[in-house]
Amino acid sequence: MKAINNALAGTLESSDIQIIIEPKEEAGIEIELKSTVEKQFGRQIRNLIQATLEGLEMDNIKVIATDKGALDCTIKARVQCAAHRAAGVKEKYNWEAME
Repeated sequence: MKAINNALAGTLESSDIQIIIEPKEEAGIEIELKSTVEKQFGRQIRNLIQATLEGLEMDNIKVIATDKGALDCTIKARVQCAAHRAAGVKEKYNWEAME
């Protein structure tokens, strides 16, 4: 998928994560993470965001993630939602890529 516009998913509530995806010109996925548990889980959160986006074949994007202690399943769901919104997908989801 290709990001065509900015997109947001999630909230800043406790146990949630807010994901903002912005298209960019340069290749690659840039992740900017702010987290209340960054020292303990920052690497794991970044790896999960990266893996989820690679599974959706997203590239040339900047991700701004503000984590408030979200579980892995929540992080993955928010990233998938923001990615689909950024790509303008409103139907015909690739459910196999979202395992």
